[in-house]
Amino acid sequence: MSRLLLFNKPYGVLTQFTDARERATLADYIDVPGVYAAGRLDRDSEGLVLLTDDGGLQHRIADPKHAMSKTYWVQVEGEPSDAALRALRDGVELKDGLTRPAKVRRIEAPQTLWLRDPPVRYRKTVPTAWLALTISEGRNRQVRRMTAAVGHPTLRLIRYRIGSWTLDGLGPGEWSLLEIKGAH
Repeated sequence: MSRLLLFNKPYGVLTQFTDARERATLADYIDVPGVYAAGRLDRDSEGLVLLTDDGGLQHRIADPKHAMSKTYWVQVEGEPSDAALRALRDGVELKDGLTRPAKVRRIEAPQTLWLRDPPVRYRKTVPTAWLALTISEGRNRQVRRMTAAVGHPTLRLIRYRIGSWTLDGLGPGEWSLLEIKGAH
């Protein structure tokens, strides 16, 4: 049996168990020995992080060659045009090359959304929009770079889904532990 822990990482938490600078880490929330993060999520991003005690499963989740899809809820500055969404769907040219095509659609602010601390900056004269963006690669800060490349900087980024696992039922800082048979 392998253990898989689903964690809703709050804003400002590092996806590691220790930090020499004493910033918030996974250890401040998770007291399950022997599990390790399968991939990373930036300190200024929120949402689903998977941790496991199974090295093979960790590799399948984190390694880009397995192309496990990830869905993000993205609050962007401005209201993306159809052309901007089409560019995201076609692949965006970044400094490290063209991204794979993404699935993207406009959404209403998620109903299960929690308040963020600190809150996202609000500007009365600049509208914002929410997108559901699904990618199958994991370059450094990729979603943020993609939305900026089409003229809509990311204000808030929440990873909602990895593969078939989602944030459903998990508030910020909460986790759930699953036992998985034959995950090797």
